This record gives sequence, C-alpha cells and structure tokens, in this order.
Amino acid sequence: MAAGAAAARVSAWSVFKKRDFLLLWLGALVSTAGSALNSLAAGIYVFQQTQSAFLVGVTLMATAVPSLLVGLIAGVFVDRYDRRTIMIVSNLVMGVVVALIPVLMHLHVSLLFVMILINAGVKQFFDPAYEAIIPELATEEELSAANAFLAIASFGSTAIGFAGAGLLAAISIDWAFYIDAMTFGFSALCIFALQLRPKLDVSEETAAENIFKNLKAGTSTLWRTPMLRSLFMLGAPVFFAFGLWNVLLLPMAIKVLGGTEFEYGIQEGLTSVGFVIGSLFMAKYAPKMQMGLWVVVGALGTAVGGVIYGVSPTIWIGIIFVAVTGFFNSPYSVARQTLSQLHTPREMRGRVFAANYVMRDVIFLAGMACAGLADVFNVRALMVIASIIPFFVAIAALLTPGIGRPAAEWRRALAAFRAVRTAAPSPARVATLADFDRLVGRLATFGYLNDGQRADFLSQALVREVPMGERVVTYGDTATAAYFILDGEAAVGIPDPDPQKDYHGLATIKAGDFFGEIAALTGSTRTADVVATQPSTLLEVPAESLRAAMEVPEVSRLVLSILDERLTRLRQPDLPRLATMDQSVLRELRSGKPPAEASPSLEPAAV
Repeated sequence: MAAGAAAARVSAWSVFKKRDFLLLWLGALVSTAGSALNSLAAGIYVFQQTQSAFLVGVTLMATAVPSLLVGLIAGVFVDRYDRRTIMIVSNLVMGVVVALIPVLMHLHVSLLFVMILINAGVKQFFDPAYEAIIPELATEEELSAANAFLAIASFGSTAIGFAGAGLLAAISIDWAFYIDAMTFGFSALCIFALQLRPKLDVSEETAAENIFKNLKAGTSTLWRTPMLRSLFMLGAPVFFAFGLWNVLLLPMAIKVLGGTEFEYGIQEGLTSVGFVIGSLFMAKYAPKMQMGLWVVVGALGTAVGGVIYGVSPTIWIGIIFVAVTGFFNSPYSVARQTLSQLHTPREMRGRVFAANYVMRDVIFLAGMACAGLADVFNVRALMVIASIIPFFVAIAALLTPGIGRPAAEWRRALAAFRAVRTAAPSPARVATLADFDRLVGRLATFGYLNDGQRADFLSQALVREVPMGERVVTYGDTATAAYFILDGEAAVGIPDPDPQKDYHGLATIKAGDFFGEIAALTGSTRTADVVATQPSTLLEVPAESLRAAMEVPEVSRLVLSILDERLTRLRQPDLPRLATMDQSVLRELRSGKPPAEASPSLEPAAV
C-alpha cells in the first residue's frame, strides 16, 4: 500500500489524541494571545506618551532586532541542551520581564524599549526549540495537520489579544502586561507536563570556538541541503514582500481607500480569520496533495488576492480580499514549515531553524524599510508590486525539483525500476580525502571527525560512478555496506509480492542523503531496491568503518535520528511491515557497544 494513501486516511484531528501535542497547543494558544495583548498595548502606550507614529514603529521593529544579535547563538544552545528545559526557562524569564514593564515604563518610556528588546532576545531561544519538538509529537502523516492547528493557536489567537488590548487601554494599560506574564506561566506549566525524548548528549564544553563551529554547521546544513536551500531561496522574496505589505496596509486602508481606524482594525481581524480558516482547511486536506504543491497554491493565491486588494475601489472590497490573502497564506506557511521539519535532521533542527529565522527577519526588515517609498511613490502601485512577487515565486516553485515537480520525479523513479538493468556492480576506486571533503560538503556533521578518524573511515571505503538505470541495492540481499550520495539521484522502492503490480513506498533520494546504513550495521537483509535515476557518485562505506565513525557523538546522533524517523514512518499501521533487527541490536547501536549476532525480527527497518 502506498505511503501517500496511508497518509490520506489519517484523520486531521488524530494528533489531538496525543496528550503532549494537546498541551503544546494549549500553551501556544494562551501565550500567543498574551503576546498580542502585550504587543498592541506597548504600541498604544508609546503613542499615548509621545504622539509619535515613528516610535510606534520602533516598538514593532524592536521585537525583530534581537534575532540578528542572538538568533544564531540561540540555535546552538537549542541543539546542545534539553529543548523542553529551554522552553520552560524562556517562558519563565519572559514572564518576569513582561511583569516588570508596567513598573519600569512609568519611570521612563525608554525603559519600555529596553524590556521589549530583552523579551524578544529571550524569545529567540524559545522559537527554534518550539519548532524543533513539533516533529517529535506528531508522525510524518500527522505533521501537516499539527502545523496547521499550531498555526491557528499562534495566529488566530492574536485577534483575541488585539481586542483585549483595546479594551484594557480604556481601563488600565498595565493589566495587559500582567495578564501576558501570567500566560507565560501557563505555557511553562504546559511544557513542564510534556513527556519528550531525553535530551541529546553533549560532550563538548560551550566555548566560543565550539559555538561558532556549531553556527557554521547549522548554516551549512541549511545551505547545502537541497530542499532547505530551495525553501529559503523561494521564501526570501516572499519575506521581503510581506515586510513591505504589512507596513503598506495602514496607509492603503485609511489614506487610499478612505477607511476609518475601526475599519482598519476589522481588516486586520479578518486577515486572522482567513488564516484560521485556511489552517483548518490544511489540517483536513493537506494530505490530498504533495506538500510542495501547497507552497505553489499558497503563494499564487496570496498574489492574486493581494493584487485585487491593491486595485480595490472601496475599503470593504479591500477587506474581503485581504481575508483571501490570509486564507492562502496558511497553505504556504504550513507546507513550508512541514517540509523544513521533514528535511532537517533532529540534532540540527535548532541551528537550522535559528539560522532561517535570522535570515528571514533580516529580509523582512528590509521590506519594512522599503515601505518608506510610499512617501514618494503611489501606494497602490507599491501594494500591487509587493503582491506580484509571490506570483513569480509560485512559478519558480512549480519548476523546483522536490517542491513543484514531485509527480515528474515519481514517474522517473517508476520508469527506472521498470527499465532497471541487471549488471555487475560499477567499477570502484579507493576513496580519497578529496572524496571525504565532498561528503562533508553534503553532510556537515562528518566534519567532526578528526584526521585519524577520517583516515580510518576511508581505509576501506570505495567510490562508485553509477550510470543511470543501474541497480545499486537489491531487495533481499545481505547488507555489508552503507552508501552516501555525493552527486546524483536514486529511487527507493519496495517490490510488491504480487507480480502483476509494480513497486510501492517509492521515494527519491538525492545528493547528501544516505541509505543502507541500518541493514549494514545490523547484518540484516535489504528491505528495498535502490536504482540510480541519474548518473550518480556514491561513497560505499563498510559497516565496520561506519560503526567506528559513530563513536563521534555528532555522527552517532545523525545516524540514530535518521533511524528513529525511518522506524517511526515504517511503524504506521497502514504501511508495510518489514523485517529487520531486534531491539537488543537497536540498544547496542545507541550505546555504541559492539553488536551482538544480529537476527531478524518483526520490527521495521531502513534499506
């Protein structure tokens, strides 16, 4: 049975049956409403005290500036220490900081900016830890729904906070900050109750040299992983457009369309409503289509809605189409987040997500800065230009391998299996240090091996140049080595027992991926066929060499994180049950001890 069919039958609401996800969702719902309350209250107070629209804008920009200063460093800590603890401590510190704002801001308004900066700086530790644990609370089939429901909690609840801030402004603005502080406490309690996997082992000291080494590893993973690089390159112009768009909404609504402040508030509220409806739609229908195509649909719908808003004759027509952009923003955001989580190794998520947040915020601020052009150029024209940018991104995404071209890849994989050639293995040569450098360029984690470990890793390794259409791994063969793709592409497929049928469980693997490692380490037989769909360069590493490399904690975590993710996918009840190692072998792999004699059992495994 195909994995896609299995995913389609997973209920959108099944993720709420998981206690940990429900706790995380409740914490996000309450704390985001509190943060929106705090954000709008701060802007209202600054305007009341200064009557300066510029300083109101500064309060909004202050929330993004700390990302540039501590965002990357925060990602290192998220990967090196227990993410649950980081989230709890971050919530408690933010609660204390926000509770102090009413006391300090009455002494001088400048102290409000200081506390906002501190609060936003602490949040840089919370955000990547939060996103990194989501894949641990939901299976791959549930992940898109999980992200959609969390988007509702995070985005939809802002309308509650905005409304509350307006109400409290007429009573006592101080209470907005006290209530927000209490929501952080509630979120900390929810996270404290989570039952997550144990923290990652840390063998290094947190010295400046190691921090910068880890920063480089995170940014390298983001840039050298094809899917992550594609997502960022496609996202960068959208971030710029959103920054420009968000600032232009106010002058567009009031000065161009003749709306009132009340109608502007309705416009902002209905944007949130549109996003919530879009997120509910994604929770139910995301599995109906390949995730990358939702990026295309979301960007295209946002562009169309934005252009119509830019040429709207009245405020109420404009409000309708702003709500449309909110709806289509959800498929784009949910799909992009899901793809990022699926293609980032567990031990690298903090650094990769933090690097992405920093670059995103830099580009977003650049878009906001360009909104100053509205003082010179026509606001409608700028709004239309900002809206057209996602249209071109949608076209580019449609042509990007792995995002908009999955159907073509699937057909190519199936054709490769049908036309596979049975031939002797391709000629091999001895691997060199230059080949190892190519491996590090694809998988930065192997850069942690010292010179001696690199030499041992390459001592029996071979490099194979595999032509398109050649079978690399055959179902049922005895495994003795693992393979790392230095260049090219291959397809993985499980042959169907029915000779009248083809393969199921088709997947495409590309440069930077590896396969065969689990079966090789445990001595079990191969559980799938692997065929080159492009001329490919493979590094063939014997099991003994790979096991020795796994004595390095970072390499061990990389291999075991892939192992856990593959086992999680294969354990789904609608997917085939495949034979592999028993649990004692799995424990030995995790402990780094020499393997006992492996014997197959009924647990699933990788190729």
